[in-house]
Parts: sequence; C-alpha cells; structure tokens
Amino acid sequence: MDYTSLKSIPYYTECSSVLEPLDLRLVELQVVPQHGAVKVTCVISSADCKKNVGVADCSKAHKALQPKLLSLLNKTEDDLSMEVCSPGIERNLKNACEFEIFMGHEIRVWSREAGEWISGVIKASTETEVVLETEGGSEKTVAYNDIAKAKFIHL
Repeated sequence: MDYTSLKSIPYYTECSSVLEPLDLRLVELQVVPQHGAVKVTCVISSADCKKNVGVADCSKAHKALQPKLLSLLNKTEDDLSMEVCSPGIERNLKNACEFEIFMGHEIRVWSREAGEWISGVIKASTETEVVLETEGGSEKTVAYNDIAKAKFIHL
C-alpha cells in the first residue's frame, strides 16, 4: 500500500480547512475536469471515530465546500458538479495516509508477510507503518509495503 500525503492532493488543504469547524474530516478529494466543467467527488468522515456520517453531514459539507471550490476553480454553479458521501461501512482504504484519518476505527489488513488478515483498532500511524491494537490488548506494527489490502471491520 502506498502513502501519498494528503497535502500533495490539489485543493485538499483548502477544502479540509472548511470542514474542520464542522467536526468533519476530508478523506478523499477528486477534482476531474470534464468538457469545460468540473466534477468533484468528496468522501468525508466524522472527526469523532464513534460517530457515523449521515445524509445531514453530507449536505452540511456540500453547502460549506461548494463556495470554496467555486472560488478555487474559478467556476460558476453551472460548471461544477459535486458529490459528497460517507466512507461507508465496508470501505477499502486506498491510501496509507487514511490510517491517520481513521484513528480509533477497527480495521483489518491483509499482510503479505503473514499471509493472513490482521485485525485491530488503529492506535498510531506514520508515513511507513500502522500500529494496531489487536484482541487481548497487544499491539501489532505493520509496514505499509507489507499491506496488500485494508478495510473496515463491520458486523
């Protein structure tokens, strides 16, 4: 799994700062030009790992982000299509930097080295590895280059 800094994603920093006062975090941002218009897709999560994101949160984020994106992209409302959604209960983590965003969430990672799933709560993450608190309270450190797949655990 690769680690790409969120700060390197165009417009991420500006959009993230709009969501922070709303107790929301920007997980993923895609800005795609399409025939003179722009399609924006945002995935948001709650700043509190115990809270889920609902339709009201997505609406609140949309209303906060739209003016910022119109300004950043120098577009009008007619030229901007925007979708805001939650990460969902079965999210596959796409970028290793998401471990920091989802601190406190229960996940599982497929370890290439171990050849099996390792489950636990995200306790810490760096640019190279994640620390999971596994069942029984022990900690397991997994390097990102050893992770083939990572996803939320849901019941």
